[in-house]
Amino acid sequence: MAGVSPHGVLVVDKPRGPTSHDLVALARRHFATRRVGHAGTLDPMATGVMLLLFGEATKLSRHLAGSDKRYQATICFGIGTDTLDADGQVTERRDPLDFELPLDQLDAALAAELVRTEQIPPLVSALKVAGRRAHRLARQGECVTLPARPVRISQLARLHVAGHELVVDAVVSKGYYVRALARDLGGRLGLPAHLSKLRRLASGPFEIDEAVSWPPPAETRLLPPEQAARRALPNIRLTSAGALHAANGRRLGDDDFADDPAPSHDQAEAQGQAVAWLAPDGQLVALGQRRAANHYAVVRGFRW
Repeated sequence: MAGVSPHGVLVVDKPRGPTSHDLVALARRHFATRRVGHAGTLDPMATGVMLLLFGEATKLSRHLAGSDKRYQATICFGIGTDTLDADGQVTERRDPLDFELPLDQLDAALAAELVRTEQIPPLVSALKVAGRRAHRLARQGECVTLPARPVRISQLARLHVAGHELVVDAVVSKGYYVRALARDLGGRLGLPAHLSKLRRLASGPFEIDEAVSWPPPAETRLLPPEQAARRALPNIRLTSAGALHAANGRRLGDDDFADDPAPSHDQAEAQGQAVAWLAPDGQLVALGQRRAANHYAVVRGFRW
């Protein structure tokens, strides 16, 4: 795609149908570059915010993917599927005339979910068991046991109920499966359930209002890596000497930063993140961490 920088982030409103891998392949052809990745998958049935990363911005993938995600999810009670979503095969069905969804019971189930600290992933998932994908084992009829994983839910609100469907707004940590939310809410109510719709409204600081449709308009420009890093990560400016040291992968000290490095690195450590180190002109030089007092190391360098 002529005139578009090969380095940067594109916030896409993923359509229903393609996998995240499909969208990356389409982006490679559309932008005529092989160096494309993403920061957080979406299932084929899901829509909404997906971050496509180009060139040097692919080095931000792990750090952007670790951010909280916000979803609007629709859960259908009375029907269970093997994948826990609308793309799966029906495994259980209840007559809709046989049950109701009392709001007090729904709210109690949501309140219990909100304090969850661990979640058992769906059996049909890309997680590996003894080196093999769980979804392949499950579909071959093999007995699969997935251990619970730590998760965090910072927001879970009932938006409305229509018939046997519940719509919720949820903000969750990396590793949380919204498909499993449908399973577990249904379990608390004694009903089969599945995720019938899912829309990602935000991935970290990147929101649906800034997302472009796919394929993107001809005038679309990528968000420069330094802007994406400043929005998503703690950041600090280096001195000219510090920028040179970081570019060469050398150890940095307090004097290599234009400002007191403690606040940004304290914030990063509290959040389990790296710090974006910027040159005096604002260019992204590296991601770094504090290793000890007056000792800072490059985690990932950038080449321009």
